[in-house]
Amino acid sequence: MTFDELRDLVAKGQIDTVILAMTDMQGRLQGKRLDAEAFVGDIAAHGAEACNYLLAVDMEMATLPGFALTSWESGYGDFVLKPDLSTLRPMPWLEGTALCIADVEYHDGSPVVESPRQILRAQLERIAERGWNAKIGSELEFVLFRESYDSARDKGYRDLKPANAYNVDYSILGTTMVEDVIRPIRLAMKAAGLKVEDSKGECNLGQHEINFRYQDALRMADDHAFYKLAAKEIAYQHGVAITFMAKVNQLEGNSCHIHCSFWEGDESLFPGTGEGGHSPLYDQYIAGQVERTHELSYFFAPNINSYKRYAYGSFAPTTLLWGRDNRTAAFRSVGHGKGLRLETRIAGGDANPYLAFAAIVAAGLDGIDRELMPPPPTSGSAYDADGQRMPTTLTEAVDLLDRSAFARTAFGDRVIDHYVNSGRHEVRAFESAVTDWELVRSFERS
Repeated sequence: MTFDELRDLVAKGQIDTVILAMTDMQGRLQGKRLDAEAFVGDIAAHGAEACNYLLAVDMEMATLPGFALTSWESGYGDFVLKPDLSTLRPMPWLEGTALCIADVEYHDGSPVVESPRQILRAQLERIAERGWNAKIGSELEFVLFRESYDSARDKGYRDLKPANAYNVDYSILGTTMVEDVIRPIRLAMKAAGLKVEDSKGECNLGQHEINFRYQDALRMADDHAFYKLAAKEIAYQHGVAITFMAKVNQLEGNSCHIHCSFWEGDESLFPGTGEGGHSPLYDQYIAGQVERTHELSYFFAPNINSYKRYAYGSFAPTTLLWGRDNRTAAFRSVGHGKGLRLETRIAGGDANPYLAFAAIVAAGLDGIDRELMPPPPTSGSAYDADGQRMPTTLTEAVDLLDRSAFARTAFGDRVIDHYVNSGRHEVRAFESAVTDWELVRSFERS
């Protein structure tokens, strides 16, 4: 939707509300519902204000100390949500409503560098300096429950009824059983301008995914965040619940597989005449992912729960190796010709797409700049291979990020200190909580 199209729809009374939203540290769209006439009249030109605590809170919206960006001492002032009018789109499941994603700026127009969208923009600017761009496709899984969000909350998120009673991976019958919810999501995404390719069942009970066309990295991150919001809202309207949690039970977790390649204009930089039909630059890109993902793991797995997904034989990788069409490896080389790309299988459904995409671009550029060579491709089970392992806890991942000279060079101290502080608060919050596991194990018998 162009701005002129929006203005015309507003004049006709077909759009009365514009949601202006930024992406927070947790990957959620946060913002305001604006009167559409006010938006097209002047807000689109200068933006709207929002409290800067939106980049200094946890999942519960609790204010956290230790951020240079904002604090009680500095008064929790405003920053500016500057509309990116190229992101305008309808929200077909909401009457008379459109959405615009905002960049986060200070009042002087300078970027708030800790903002996830600005973090990705900064990495894309690095690649643009070479005349290149990054294309990305993210495959996002979720579990659908035949429960409303209210009933799930009332039940303490226990004994929830999954939408499928058995593994429906690639099952047509199993996906027919959920078309009452999945079809409206697919159609709404298409009507909102996303290029829908398919939906399919997955391994966990009630687990599904909807996939979208590979495209420029920033647009893919915007679409990813929009889709997560849309899927939850449409589920809510149908009286059911969707979760993108990395791990909800003992079965397979929700992944976010990320396909990426670097391009120069209309030509991919990865194909070539070398071994396996790829260029030396592709080898260097792969080597950067293999070497640097360990210290950037927080950007792929930002929660306590994220690390429970990495289990032997679970299709979630534990070893940071690569292979050709090998789903046991962390990095899977797939496609051919212009479609040649590397799939990063590290992220869970809870990842912030802007941060995960930024980490992939930064790691790839590092491998290219240093002309690294990757280890040989893993042909067998990467679970049993020798290689760098994913961190097993959020504490370990935050410590790795904090100590990473590479991350501080690639992203800047302000960004790294900000997210390290957030991660340490999340660890402390969990360490102070009493879990069901502790109660079951110790209430009577300890």
